[in-house]
Amino acid sequence: MSDAGTLHINIGESFERLPRAPIVEAVIDIRARATTDWNEASVRSKLEAKLKEYPLRDSQREAQIEMKVQPGKPPSQEYRDLGWKGLRVCTPDKKNVAQFNRDGFVFSRLQPYEDWQRLRSEALRLWGIFWEIARPVEVGRIGLRFINRIPISPNERNYQDYVSPAPQPPRDVGLVLRSFMHHDVLEVPGHPYVVRVVKTIQDVPGQGGGRCYLIFDIDVLTKEKVGFDGDVPSARLEEMRWLKNKVFFNSITDKALKEFGGGQK
Repeated sequence: MSDAGTLHINIGESFERLPRAPIVEAVIDIRARATTDWNEASVRSKLEAKLKEYPLRDSQREAQIEMKVQPGKPPSQEYRDLGWKGLRVCTPDKKNVAQFNRDGFVFSRLQPYEDWQRLRSEALRLWGIFWEIARPVEVGRIGLRFINRIPISPNERNYQDYVSPAPQPPRDVGLVLRSFMHHDVLEVPGHPYVVRVVKTIQDVPGQGGGRCYLIFDIDVLTKEKVGFDGDVPSARLEEMRWLKNKVFFNSITDKALKEFGGGQK
């Protein structure tokens, strides 16, 4: 960090590539509202013409459910159909998934994660198609999210072997920590970003108390509107990736790094 209180972001810094990275989903989310007539027939026709390699397509609708509670009357629900939201498309192997919605665009890569260059390149290619169809005039927010899922020994629940600092029960009480939900919101001094980090435990149903995972979810978001002329600034995504990597590599232990295939001399 500089004397002016600004974090130095070095997008030229290289990070170790992990052959067994625990990434189960990587997401680029761009919030930008369509200004064109957003109707299913037109949008579907245009996407089908441009996305032959994404043949699996599902319509998405928006709905609002309002719960009403009045004295002396049983609770009631009011359902409102808000209309067609957009189209979700995916490749035949269901590893690449994109959502073209009235309020923005989302691209997800499911495991196995390939690499950053392919993730960014495909997301921006598909974003270009969204922009051609939707013609948004501003980007309200960009999000870069990586969800990691790390197998944990079910009997030992040895969190300290994987993340630091690890969650701990109260000192000198004799209690055993079986689960937790830890949510941090981190400011980035001198930059328009915020980083949300969630650590929690996910038990696998039907395993008889056997299998469980440590979920390590890193979400980097812009906290102000992003100026653009149709192209999302790639420098923004590179800075967000640097932040994500810094949080990840400075949170996992050497033991975890080796299990993921890193730390080899």
